[in-house]
Amino acid sequence: MILDLHRLALDGLSQYSGNFRPADVEIGQSKHVPPKAHLVAELIEDMCDYVMAKFDDAQALHLCAYVMWRLNWIHPFTDGNGRTSRALAYFVLCAKIGYRLPGHVTLPEHIAADKAPYYKALEKADEQWNEGSLDLSELEALLDETLAKQLVTAYEDARDPSSGPPKERKLH
Repeated sequence: MILDLHRLALDGLSQYSGNFRPADVEIGQSKHVPPKAHLVAELIEDMCDYVMAKFDDAQALHLCAYVMWRLNWIHPFTDGNGRTSRALAYFVLCAKIGYRLPGHVTLPEHIAADKAPYYKALEKADEQWNEGSLDLSELEALLDETLAKQLVTAYEDARDPSSGPPKERKLH
């Protein structure tokens, strides 16, 4: 499913869509050094195992934050890691609560519109991980705020009969 999401996210943009990266990569303007390419499949499996082990007891926003951070940390693709992580994290959020969330500007779209807080929260999670702890509190707070923005768009749509989804959606 992750490879399918990546394929959709990069449809027409990359010849490598739907495939894990074949080689090591560097991330421009980031301190993070992604794991070696040969470790990607195992790390993805570990990420999925974490989500499944915690699925019944963890908060939805924690699982969403974990997937968003961890997929970016693994950086399994040559391009489109952010888009795919936001799509997968949103899917996990909706799966955990059991329904598709209302609102015409979704959580991934809000993040794509202003990536600076997202990058900052990812870097903070990386710092905590490098110090030996899993602390996603800054990313969870960002997702909490962003989810509220999405739900406000649903409220506004309910009050304004002329409102509706935008004609074009930006997910990157």
